[in-house]
Amino acid sequence: MPAYRAVVFDFFGTLTRAVQRGPQHAEIARSLGADPDAVTGVLDRTFRARARGRYGSAEATLRWVIEQAGGRPREAQVRAGVPARVNALRADTRLRADAVTVLTALRRRGLATAVVSDCTHELPAFLPQLPVAPLLDAAIYSVRLGVCKPDPAIYLAACDELDLLPSECLYIGDGGSNELTGAAAVGMTPVRLAAPDLIHHLVYDADTNFAGHTVRSLTEVITLIDHSHLHPTPMPTP
Repeated sequence: MPAYRAVVFDFFGTLTRAVQRGPQHAEIARSLGADPDAVTGVLDRTFRARARGRYGSAEATLRWVIEQAGGRPREAQVRAGVPARVNALRADTRLRADAVTVLTALRRRGLATAVVSDCTHELPAFLPQLPVAPLLDAAIYSVRLGVCKPDPAIYLAACDELDLLPSECLYIGDGGSNELTGAAAVGMTPVRLAAPDLIHHLVYDADTNFAGHTVRSLTEVITLIDHSHLHPTPMPTP
């Protein structure tokens, strides 16, 4: 039997290939009367606050971002901008070629699967339409929970949904948001995905000090499960 009963995945950069903002984001900024570079600057420096839902609904958040960038959008423009942002984020998102195959293989082995993502309002709007959605037993979104990784609450929320202990969960992530050390801190076994394309990934707060297990592809996770001799990653000495 596998040593683990569930595999918990990060989403962006883990179940997906590296993410960069595409041209639709600049078009949205211009349509709302703001300079695209100014909007990009606001988006970058406020990601964690937006991912915690600090600025309210999707419409309220978009309005706030545009106003911070010098725009004064009308209500109708903001309403149109929200689905445009969902479409833009979805266009930026390409599932890894082996994502569906790996999730299917895990479930066939009797393991539960989950996603834990630091994300803004857009991901909950489009993830349910992706091919991976039916293969996930739980999806934890920071924007709905109100906390980001590495806060213990976001990992424990996944455990609660799965009705499992953290020690029964393998955690797979590219290392953004200090997610790997955060997973280890609650008792999960973290594994870094170090796929070659991630050199181009848009990442915040990279987990640069992580020295635990590493795989180069999602498919290697199946090998880890089938030959599981993994042990919890020790936390660094303060």
